[in-house]
Amino acid sequence: MKTPSSLIERRALLGLAAGAALTPALPLRAQDMARHSAPAGLEIHPLWPNGAPGGEQVTAQEQVILRTPGGDPNDTAYLHIRDPWLAVRRPARPNGAAILMIPGGGYQRVAVNKAGGSIDAGLADLGFTVFVMNYRLPADGWAAGPDVSLQDAQRAIRMVRARATDLGFDPARVAVAGFSAGGHVAGRLATAFDRDAYRPIDIIDQLPTRPDAAGLMFPVVTMMEPYAHAVSARALLGSTPSSAQRDAYSVERHLPSNAPPLFLAAAADDRVVAAENSLLLWQACRVQNLPCELHIFEKGGHGLAEVSAAAGPSWMRLLNIFLTRER
Repeated sequence: MKTPSSLIERRALLGLAAGAALTPALPLRAQDMARHSAPAGLEIHPLWPNGAPGGEQVTAQEQVILRTPGGDPNDTAYLHIRDPWLAVRRPARPNGAAILMIPGGGYQRVAVNKAGGSIDAGLADLGFTVFVMNYRLPADGWAAGPDVSLQDAQRAIRMVRARATDLGFDPARVAVAGFSAGGHVAGRLATAFDRDAYRPIDIIDQLPTRPDAAGLMFPVVTMMEPYAHAVSARALLGSTPSSAQRDAYSVERHLPSNAPPLFLAAAADDRVVAAENSLLLWQACRVQNLPCELHIFEKGGHGLAEVSAAAGPSWMRLLNIFLTRER
């Protein structure tokens, strides 16, 4: 039976094996790589034009794999990322806002492709200019260690804002949307913007890194037991992190008073990343009286699979309302 495109896209966003060991897959062959190239209409831009910082000790070679050997050539994941990038999808009817989209993969890989998919297409249909981000991983020996993905996220949102004029959106209406472990990257971007994670390299780095809103879908949030996602925590912090390290990388424990409005969506039956991750962040926002909207669906699992073919995922409709609401 052919895998539905909506299921392929859902897998691509959350990295379905995030809760288990990596599924064996072969690197793409040359002919597959040609099919994997960006289609007309999508723009691909490197985050670091002169190479990513802090890579002197990195020896692992970047790989692109098919998530299902012999399967859809656009159902891919990146391992050992050395040259992270942004893929840009322009809307037919812009609404004046942009979204930086951060896929998941358990910090072991990034489940993304350069062809885009139904989620970024759906957001573009709502009028958002969508930037899909690929990012480096902490276990590959980068000097920034656990902060390497934050470096890429801060660079990415600055690059988004740098494109505001020529792409026709408001640089003060730039949201971030993160999925699974990508939700942890997005959560850190939304809470650690008061410090630069890297040294400036050009004029783009004068732009702010605080997103104007953040949507976290079935996100990894905490590194504290008992609700930490074990795969993400191990990939991010190693096998024996200290309590101080776990605390430092738990998003719910480091909310600034000027955090952007947060949107959280998860399923009660998620067996990969416990919905308590979202609850912990909502409760932390509640304590500080910070704007936060929480949706816990009864069903949906890891990926919020309740999809209406006519109207798109429920979380997307709710996120659109949240992001376009006047405040």
